[in-house]
Amino acid sequence: MLEKNNIEVSVVVPIYNEEPVIPELYRRLKKALNSISEEHELIFVNDGSKDNSLYELIRLAQTDSKVYYINFSRNFGHQKAVMAGLDHSRGNCVVIIDGDLQDPPELIPKLYKTHKEGYEVVYARRKTRKGESWFKKMTAKLFYRLLQKLTSVNIPVDTGDFRLIDRKVVDYLKMMPEQNKFLRGQIAWLGFNQTEVKFTRDERKFGKTGYSFGKMMSFALDGITGFSNVPLSMVTKMGFFISIASFLVILYAVFAHFALQQTVTGWTSLIISSMFIGGIQLVSVGVIGEYIGRINKNVQNRPLYIIANSNLKSLVRKRFKKLQKGERYLSNVSA
Repeated sequence: MLEKNNIEVSVVVPIYNEEPVIPELYRRLKKALNSISEEHELIFVNDGSKDNSLYELIRLAQTDSKVYYINFSRNFGHQKAVMAGLDHSRGNCVVIIDGDLQDPPELIPKLYKTHKEGYEVVYARRKTRKGESWFKKMTAKLFYRLLQKLTSVNIPVDTGDFRLIDRKVVDYLKMMPEQNKFLRGQIAWLGFNQTEVKFTRDERKFGKTGYSFGKMMSFALDGITGFSNVPLSMVTKMGFFISIASFLVILYAVFAHFALQQTVTGWTSLIISSMFIGGIQLVSVGVIGEYIGRINKNVQNRPLYIIANSNLKSLVRKRFKKLQKGERYLSNVSA
């Protein structure tokens, strides 16, 4: 964290190929923040954009001393981009908002007002989602409800990362070193006094989402494996069930052969049972592999992200000092 000051609100915005949106995003964010306090900062994290998003951010930083940009050396992913912004934020509270304007910046004053009523976490809950396919709406709805059933942590349904969190929540998040970030789950796990503010999510104005189906599946696996051991328990229970069923089939085959003088035959039944058991085994190995893969990533202890450049000059010196102490992220920054 940077030197102490009187910054009231920090806003963290992960950016990936959002060049056409950035000017309007900046104007709306500034209007919302100015209605709260003049003491604020905007931290944009460029997550390896392939368009001219970085140049738009540099231009904003040159015209507004309250705008900061962090440019990654490559694409590290949405959750790590948000974490980079949280690592470097200084505000008494921090707002996380995506850069595609589907989450309205105009809701930030309401989040802040609710925070001042005594809540450490104020998350924005979607009433409706405009401009999204029925498939995405259905899968998202199923995922959130499945996650709630599988975990003992009360992770709010129909919410993304759009929320306001208190400084103490940020500090605790920075103490959680796992590589496969699922921030909305981590924030729910921390507890504290949490509440919701409902809103209507707008459709995307420009371009297309950077979340492909594969990325959404990976994100869902991060959420499930990071906060639930139920899949492992299911594998164990399936193993017992199939073992018992197989044992009963063996007993029946022996009984039929010796007592009933009937030998159980049939190529089809053998192939079907073999394929069924083989499929269960592959699924089980895959579930166990997902957990082992996540353990492997954490054991490697690689940095969460690498900063190529930034206008946070005072941060550079501190990052190199922390690097010498073996902390979990690297900075190779030239402003």
